[in-house]
Amino acid sequence: MTLARAWTAWQRPRAAELLIAALVAGLLLGPRAPVLLPVAGVPLVVACAQPAVAAGAGAALLAGAVWARLRSSPPARPRAPLGHVASLRALLTEAPRATSGGRWRAFAATEGARILLSGRGPPPAARAAGDVLQAHGVLREPRATERWVEARGAAAVLDVAWVRALGRRGGAVGALDGVRRRAQAALGRTRDAASGALLRGMVLGDDARLSSTDRDLLRRAGLGHLVAASGANVALLAVLASAMASAVGAGRRTRLALVLVLTALYVPLAGSGPSIRRAAIMGGAATVAAWSSRPVARRHALLLAAALTLIADPRSAGDPGWQMSFAAVAAIALLAPPIARGLGARGTPRPVAGGVALSAAAGLGTAPVAAAAFGTVSLASLPANVLAAPLVPPATWLGMVGALAAQVDGRLAAVPIALAAIPAHGILIIGRWWGARPLAQIAAPWWSVLGALLLVSALALALRRRPRLGLAVACAAVICVLILPTALRPRGLSAPAPGVVRVSFLDIGQGDATVVQVGTHALLVDAGPPGAPLLRELGAAGVTRLDALVGTHAQADHIGGADDVLRAMPVGMVLDGRGGVRERQGAEMAASARGRGVRLIAAEAGEVLLAGGIRARVLWPPAGPAPPGADPNDRAVVLLVEAAGLRLLLAADAESDVLARLELPPIDILKVSHHGSDDPGLAALLERLRPRLAVIEVGRHNTYGHPTPSTLRTLARARVPVRRTDLDGTVRVEGSGASGLRVIR
Repeated sequence: MTLARAWTAWQRPRAAELLIAALVAGLLLGPRAPVLLPVAGVPLVVACAQPAVAAGAGAALLAGAVWARLRSSPPARPRAPLGHVASLRALLTEAPRATSGGRWRAFAATEGARILLSGRGPPPAARAAGDVLQAHGVLREPRATERWVEARGAAAVLDVAWVRALGRRGGAVGALDGVRRRAQAALGRTRDAASGALLRGMVLGDDARLSSTDRDLLRRAGLGHLVAASGANVALLAVLASAMASAVGAGRRTRLALVLVLTALYVPLAGSGPSIRRAAIMGGAATVAAWSSRPVARRHALLLAAALTLIADPRSAGDPGWQMSFAAVAAIALLAPPIARGLGARGTPRPVAGGVALSAAAGLGTAPVAAAAFGTVSLASLPANVLAAPLVPPATWLGMVGALAAQVDGRLAAVPIALAAIPAHGILIIGRWWGARPLAQIAAPWWSVLGALLLVSALALALRRRPRLGLAVACAAVICVLILPTALRPRGLSAPAPGVVRVSFLDIGQGDATVVQVGTHALLVDAGPPGAPLLRELGAAGVTRLDALVGTHAQADHIGGADDVLRAMPVGMVLDGRGGVRERQGAEMAASARGRGVRLIAAEAGEVLLAGGIRARVLWPPAGPAPPGADPNDRAVVLLVEAAGLRLLLAADAESDVLARLELPPIDILKVSHHGSDDPGLAALLERLRPRLAVIEVGRHNTYGHPTPSTLRTLARARVPVRRTDLDGTVRVEGSGASGLRVIR
């Protein structure tokens, strides 16, 4: 083959797409599964009709793998030593945002590295991306429940004690920061603060001012994408810019040039997240193609966007936002047209059919990703998105006009932003209503959702020549996604055999979560810290409903995930051990319980829970609210659980000075109090209890020094076998009074 013919082969669209696909495959597999590179290479080479194309695809596959390996080294660490107090000059790369647990967080750059700032209380006032701070606190490695931090390119977390403003960065980037700050301020000036917070998210991708409750309800309703700047923002910006240019008589190429320039400026203003970068590249490719009067296939633009984003940062592929962005676009391209045609054939008005098709396709495409990343699927996504769809364009367009006017004078932005707040408030109403439905979001294993979609896709291909059956298949796809997650949820472990109790000490990081199961009955004691993989661990234990949930005391590492549990599965009752202490997680737990008609009972000594063959007696605290200033640990619920002839003592964070006052019988299993912290009275307690096994629930690489060497020595001297969730993962124990104990993991 001559050089000219080989070059001609590369000019064909199909050859170019194969080249980019090979590059993307290499970028994806290189750092994660290099052994699969030949598996990906064979079909790519076979698909190439000409040797030159095959050789180029092979070279692209290898080049992508090598590049990704070189770029996927662990993120740089700051020069300050980990595990020590540090005072760092940090440049905020995003606005601090409130999180569950009464905390805030923000990513920042310092000493040539990227870190996560994490502090207690509300976010620092009037702080935004581009602000320079002096941050003082303990610098540490990310915990087991913070693996997402490393995926975002940060190698350390600073637990902030205090911050002090030093100024703002300058230069061209500082000028963009100023544009963003003026837009944020204008968008936040609404009569209803929640509507302003939503507008900031819809226009700028900044959800820092959105309350954690509204953020969670929008996510459960499948509307969380509205506050993450994405392809919809770029498309709406392009339409708005083109319309404004046309209004002043601009020509076609002038309009296209304006769209390109505004898109390039908008990406950094909207946070430069994976979704907005993907949309900008695809939109830019389409705009350039329109400029040259050469249409570009959507699949070509999608592959190009994947390649460029992965070249810039191969770690992006591990970000659920990146995965969901590309999955949504691919699903819309493949599924939305046939669904819309099928609905149209049934007499559905075209605008309604289009909206339903887009929402259904995006939901089907992202469901497996959401299930794999978060262990949940939103059942409210389709109706909520269909209802919200007509409100999104006016809210976004008016918000963009207001943000632009604010660059001249904030007063000019008042009218468009006041008008934008009206549809934004409507979106909030929709999100709050659908997100509060009991089954708005359910626990779901990724394999059941993906399997359903693969089955439906195969049927659709087989029946595509028959429109009526095609419509039926499209409807079946929706039904499968709604039903299969519950119908086919893997139990991980089947229910314990008759007469046997199973106790699972769940690996959820630095916190407590213990499940006791007898037959189909289950009791959950504590729910770990916020953001922990609790729902996934419950699914692996085979738990689909709870007879009771016990929140032992008002601390985030014990009740941080309680609200998620109440939203995800049926719960018979909640035993509330907060003792009158008010904090965010407890309030969310109580609100979720009341909203679902779940009984909320105060935990007091003498209370007894019965669930099938499980008997749990509350030994502590005494009746009445906690005295002012009392340590919540000293008021933590102490439970004596009896099942299948075995006894288990769960004392949360109550240590021996509390337990010494109680009448305690000999037990079989002891959950070591307070994650194995120092306890001078532990030796005497062990002599009284004579446990056959001790389990410590503790997070890997925690900064508290748990479990302490003294506690481990005391357990060793007492010759009590010890299991730890930081070393052993989830610890499961089965047994009965007749058969004894057996650690099955």
